[in-house]
Amino acid sequence: MIATAKGLLGRLPTIRPRIWISLLLGLLLVQQVHDRHLDERLYFWAKSLWLGACAKGLDFCLPDYEVRLEALPVVGVRNNLSGLTYDSTRKHLWAVINNPEELIALSTGGEVLARYPLHGFKDVEGVAYLGGDLLLLTEERDQALVAVPVPGAPGALKRRDYRSLTLGFDNPDGDNRGFEGVAYDRGGDRLFVVTEHSPLKLYEIRGFKASLAGDFNLRVLDRSDWLNDGFFGTGGTALASLEYDEDSDHLILLSDESRLLAEVDGQGDTVSLRSLWRNSAGLKENVPQGEGLALDEKGRLYMISEPNLFYVFERED
Repeated sequence: MIATAKGLLGRLPTIRPRIWISLLLGLLLVQQVHDRHLDERLYFWAKSLWLGACAKGLDFCLPDYEVRLEALPVVGVRNNLSGLTYDSTRKHLWAVINNPEELIALSTGGEVLARYPLHGFKDVEGVAYLGGDLLLLTEERDQALVAVPVPGAPGALKRRDYRSLTLGFDNPDGDNRGFEGVAYDRGGDRLFVVTEHSPLKLYEIRGFKASLAGDFNLRVLDRSDWLNDGFFGTGGTALASLEYDEDSDHLILLSDESRLLAEVDGQGDTVSLRSLWRNSAGLKENVPQGEGLALDEKGRLYMISEPNLFYVFERED
């Protein structure tokens, strides 16, 4: 073995300088591809071709979406804009800021309608509208789900006033890798919560709202195998948020790291993809760090990105 290695080393100087340069350039290109996540982009592009155009007749399909409002700064918010949800009763959006913790009402055009400081809350990352004038806030480090009535008057919301469910899956030390995003299926009373990474997990929690009403029958299911299709199971992609589409009964997952939306059905199969890189979906620039997703009843897709950017995507006719 040693003799063979010495023989190869002895032959290296005979390689022409042009070949050496080509090899070095090749290595540099591979490094750049990895560092910029271009390998993931190529994979997603190839997978999109494999998936092909969305089947005719589907009401929801990510490649149909194009940006209509891009990177609008949310006035009065400087940083840490996080989860997003659509309030079908009030026809506006709710978002959260995770430092300092705050609940914000937003118009569907990205204007701030009201602000509510969250006293006693810690590391709030997600928000979901449960219907019936009820919101759910997630605390990442504690993996807590906090039920909060929709505020009817200005003022701070105090954590001690609300009921909550705390789960400690795969996070015994309470570090910053707990619940990152949350979505709700109102028809089935199902919550979906996702952890960002290390490990990448997806849980389905059944009966949460019914339990609040006194019909205690909670059931927690590990749906992490739904993330094992393609890039989700590789560990190279972090998830920041998710949304539930009631018409298709599918989940839409947002990867901030890979700048990608993925539509996943109830068996974990990837149905469609949409890149959030520049020149995709009509975007002029990359979405910097997607943090929240919401769908309204007309199928419009809303997104927020750190530090304070607001997006609207609509389907092409």
